[in-house]
Amino acid sequence: TLSSSSAASDVYKRQTQSTGPISIGRMTSKLAQKILSKDTLSKHILAAKYAVRGELVIRATSLEQRLKKGEKLPFKRITYCNIGNPQELGQQPITFFREVTSLVENPSILSKTESKNLFSSDAIQRAKKYLSSISGGTGAYSHSAGVEAIRREVADFIRKRDSIPSNDERYTSHDNIFLSDGASPAVQTGIKLLCRSEKDGLCIPVPQYPLYSASIALFGGTGIHYYLNEEKGWSLEIKELNRAVKSAREKGITPRGLVVINPGNPTGQCMDKENMRDIVAFCHEERILLMADEVYQENVYVKEKKSWSSFKKVMWEMGDKYRDNFELLSYHSVSKGFIGECGKRGGYCELTNIDPEVVEEYYKLASINLCPNTIGQIMVGLMVNPPSEGSDSYATYVKERDGIYNSLKRRAQLVCNGLNEMEGVSCQPAEGAMYAFPQITLSPKAIEAATKAGKAPDVFYCLELLENTGVCLVPGSGFLQREGTWHFRTTFLPKEDHLEEVLKDMKQFHKKFMDKYR
Repeated sequence: TLSSSSAASDVYKRQTQSTGPISIGRMTSKLAQKILSKDTLSKHILAAKYAVRGELVIRATSLEQRLKKGEKLPFKRITYCNIGNPQELGQQPITFFREVTSLVENPSILSKTESKNLFSSDAIQRAKKYLSSISGGTGAYSHSAGVEAIRREVADFIRKRDSIPSNDERYTSHDNIFLSDGASPAVQTGIKLLCRSEKDGLCIPVPQYPLYSASIALFGGTGIHYYLNEEKGWSLEIKELNRAVKSAREKGITPRGLVVINPGNPTGQCMDKENMRDIVAFCHEERILLMADEVYQENVYVKEKKSWSSFKKVMWEMGDKYRDNFELLSYHSVSKGFIGECGKRGGYCELTNIDPEVVEEYYKLASINLCPNTIGQIMVGLMVNPPSEGSDSYATYVKERDGIYNSLKRRAQLVCNGLNEMEGVSCQPAEGAMYAFPQITLSPKAIEAATKAGKAPDVFYCLELLENTGVCLVPGSGFLQREGTWHFRTTFLPKEDHLEEVLKDMKQFHKKFMDKYR
């Protein structure tokens, strides 16, 4: 655009000399037109939605800025319960992990005599091992699939986790492991491979994590919705998968993949082996690739009832019929579990029974981004290969790990119990992950008020809650939900004393809200 009258005059003179007189109004309109505007963006970008950092968070950030300026509001702070970001809400990092990453980032410390007093001996040894494996150190590009030594650690972890002999490369190999900047980019790569056009569909749960619906839209595919059974603890039923797949095919959509999140996000359920076997058999029969989102595998709070298993292990135990040709993409991340290193951006995807030519294409996509960040890769190595029993750091590591896990388990129960005490709120048990996803019954008056405000009823409720308590949640509509039902997702990540305050504030607000709209 033109910022002064003299600049406009110069342009006018040049144009009139070559083309004759033009109107200033037409010239200004032409110059003001942007090459990039919402009207010129790809329809796929406009179709992508990501509620976890949507309207509620934007409003929460605005309120937080007002608090910082000293403005008086009905609350003293914003509590971000919208996203699984543990360290933002006070969770402390694992000491061993931070010692190792400090040393690999500052290798000159290793040569100083003081280092032996400041760092544990096994952290020093591990840092040296990683540095010897990364040509040029953490500031250099690595292999596009990730540092080989770390990918080998991941393969060893998978075999150990699934009770497979350590030398069995038929089960997994480092060549089938791709490290990534968190699990999300790896998930998006899988969706890119599956979605060729809007005629290709990916089966996703309802409710689901918005990464999936947003990425499917972004890459031009179609979401095929299968509904979890809320009344049965958000269970996944094969008859519902059959209905969803049949319906899609009748519309000319080819189901290419099935997403299963275990433990569930936002729903927190943990699957049993029988259900998992049924899903494997279903995918095998229907020729559908399985995408197993297993980033919450360390967040299982009902181990006495349900022991977590990977889909890889379940498939393997079903015999050679599945071992040799069942196509599976499995995901894990350092952002969740008891680690909570979200900002480090570390994760991996394991490719099982994927055509070698497709693996080459996967590698090509990875190489376009050159490599995952090296600190995130190292964090993955630390996640899958923590201090061993008898090592210098082991006792501290176990104390920190168990302390975080046990606190999360208590908080899960605290939140679900507290929500179920609220009028018109029904919350299924949070068996795993970091969230509760209660259903809320809203009165016709509340729904009418939401409509007048131009908001979905659950968005309206969550905005009112935010304005009155400073607690930021995500409306259920951002995760998809059965028509006519309303939900919200909340983490249970604030520290226990803070979480009790949050629940108290929510209960007080909820009573006033329900009374207001009776």
